Amino acid sequence: MTGQNPRVDPPMAADEAATLTAFLDYHRTTLALKCEGLTDDQLRLRSVPPSGLSLLGLVRHMAEVERYWFRSVLLGGEVAGHFWTEAEPDGDFDNVDTADVAADFATWRAEIDAARGAASGLPLDTVGKRLRHGQEVTLRWILAHMVEEYARHNGHADLLRESVDGATGE
Repeated sequence: MTGQNPRVDPPMAADEAATLTAFLDYHRTTLALKCEGLTDDQLRLRSVPPSGLSLLGLVRHMAEVERYWFRSVLLGGEVAGHFWTEAEPDGDFDNVDTADVAADFATWRAEIDAARGAASGLPLDTVGKRLRHGQEVTLRWILAHMVEEYARHNGHADLLRESVDGATGE
């Protein structure tokens, strides 16, 4: 991983919304750092056989996760997947071999921007407009879940990046 670390440490004394948002942004930036400086082919590498995970697949997956939780669950929108279909439910992970890396990263960044916009100014107890498994979901839960989702996949990204070029880091 090259360059300067652009991550901002989450505040140690802030309100709940600021803390959750800061941790989420920290983890979003961490995934970007894990991918920094690699070629398109390196980002597509499925580096831990027999797993089909790749760094590009993780980015594509997180674009879908951002889209689902913020646009669909929180705002109630009808949103189709960018990279998956009913016929290919794991298309975000599986279909990376000929994927347009720059376009996929742009999609991920656009979904992050849309997620920030969707949550902006809403109280944490705001209930999403779409049920999840028959239950209401609050913005608080969505933000906590997103931190968990990124943290888990950033662990995968650590291993993937190290297997690509030996780079390690937080």
